[in-house]
Amino acid sequence: MLMGGLELATGGKIAALGQDLTAMNEDALARFRRDHMGVVFQSFHLIPTMTALENVATPLELAGRRDAFEVAMAELDAVGLGHRAGHFPAQLSGGEQQRVALARALAPRPAILLADEPTGNLDEANGAAVMDLLFGLRDRSGATLIMVTHAPELAARCDRVIRLRDGRLAEPQATTEAAE
Repeated sequence: MLMGGLELATGGKIAALGQDLTAMNEDALARFRRDHMGVVFQSFHLIPTMTALENVATPLELAGRRDAFEVAMAELDAVGLGHRAGHFPAQLSGGEQQRVALARALAPRPAILLADEPTGNLDEANGAAVMDLLFGLRDRSGATLIMVTHAPELAARCDRVIRLRDGRLAEPQATTEAAE
């Protein structure tokens, strides 16, 4: 929430892409998120009265993109849901809803992709499929992926792992190689 500028820091400084987020007002933060960040929440946050296509197109429309629906459809195709574009969130499974959320986050081609427990509400099979898709989309788009997870198998797929304990950075653990 702090990294995405969705919560205000009570101290320190948060910088992303050379910008000091802590010095920005709400409007500037909203523009920064719109222009540079995609966010995938654990609970999807899809708009229930909009179809999958409309959910993905919304951030593009807000950014003034005239091709919002074409890009949204391409993103739904990329996550394997082009055939479900006209369905509402309640008509989609949890895994499908999370894939719509991924498509929505990646459609604007953000430089930074924040994922908060992206598999937390999914069964093991859907969680694995969503993570394969997330890492594949990250690689395709070139975005920096910052993910919060309690799943060691997901953390193992990341280039860098930072552990928190009781809200503080934990001391790095020695690896087997370092111990030998």
